[in-house]
Amino acid sequence: MTDTNDRLGRFLLVAGGTLVTLVAAWLLFVEFAADLADLLGILLVFAFAAGAVRMLANVAGSQFPAYNVAEVGVEGPITRDGGGNAPIPSGPVGATADEIADQIDRADDDPAVDALLVKLNTPGGEVVPSEDIRNAAERFDGPTVAYATDVCASGGYWIASGCDEIWAREPSIVGSIGVIGSRPNVADLADRLGVSYEQFTAGEYKDAGTPLKEIDDEERKYLQSLIDGLYDRFVDRVAEGRELSEGEIRDTEARIYLGTEAAEMGLIDEIGTREDVTDSLETELGQEVAVREFEPQRGPLARVGMGARSVAYAFGAGLASRVTGEDGGLDFRFRA
Repeated sequence: MTDTNDRLGRFLLVAGGTLVTLVAAWLLFVEFAADLADLLGILLVFAFAAGAVRMLANVAGSQFPAYNVAEVGVEGPITRDGGGNAPIPSGPVGATADEIADQIDRADDDPAVDALLVKLNTPGGEVVPSEDIRNAAERFDGPTVAYATDVCASGGYWIASGCDEIWAREPSIVGSIGVIGSRPNVADLADRLGVSYEQFTAGEYKDAGTPLKEIDDEERKYLQSLIDGLYDRFVDRVAEGRELSEGEIRDTEARIYLGTEAAEMGLIDEIGTREDVTDSLETELGQEVAVREFEPQRGPLARVGMGARSVAYAFGAGLASRVTGEDGGLDFRFRA
C-alpha cells in the first residue's frame, strides 16, 4: 500500500507541477508578450516545461523514493586508487575503496534506505582498503547482506564477513583467508650487469626487502612477522563476524571453496540467486523490496579519465590474449 501511495504521490507532484509551469509559462511568454515574442512563445513554453519536469522528477524522487534497499558493488581488485594510477592498467579499473565506503555512507544517510546489499566479485586486494570498506558496512544502520557472484576471496571475504549475512551461488569461489607479500630478487642479475647496491639508511631494517640485495635470515623473519600479524588480524575479523573459532578459520589454510562447500563450513549462510536474496530481505523487512544501485560520485573529468583507463586496459588485455593465446587467470592475492 505504501509503495502505491508513493507512486501516486510522485505522479501527482510531477503532473501538478508541470501543469502549473505550463500555465505560468503561457501567461509569461504568450499572453503578455509582444508580437515577436508570441512567435517564439510556444517553443519557450515547452522548453520551460521540459526543464521543470526534470527538476520536479528529481524532487519527487527525493520526496517519494522508489527504493528501500541500497546496492553497492565491490568488483575487481580492491585498492586505494581503483588501479587508476598505474601508467598502464594491469587489471580492470574499478571504484576506489574510498568511493565504495562513501557509497555505503551515503546509503546509510538516505532515509529511504532500510537495508544494504553488498555485491562482491573480487579476488581481494590491499589490506587497509578492504578494512575501510568493511568498517563502512559495519557502520550501516540496518540489515546488511553480502552477495558473492563469481569470486569473493581474500579481501573480498574480509568485507563480506562484516555483513549480517553472506549469500553465494553454488559455483561461486569463496574463501582464501590468508595474506601474501612478495618481493622480486634481482641481486644475481644486478651482479651480472655490474650493478652494485650501496646502503645509506638509519635503522637496521629500513631497506628490508630491497630487491637489489640478498635478504638475510633476520630480514626474512622480520618481514614474515608483518605478514603473520596481518593474517592474525584477518582471522580475528572473520571469527568476529562469522562466529567461528580461530582454529576453524586457520584450518582452511587459505584455500578457496565452491559455494556449496563454503556453506557446509559456515563461511557463508545461504546459497541462492540475487532474487533469492531480495525475497529474503522482503521477509525480513516485511515489505516489498526495490533496490537502487549506488554509484561513485564523480565529476565529468574523472568519468572521462576512468573511461580512458578502462579502454586502455581492454586494449592491453586483448593484445596480451593475442600474443600469449591465454585469457589470464584469477589473482587470489590479498596484498600486504
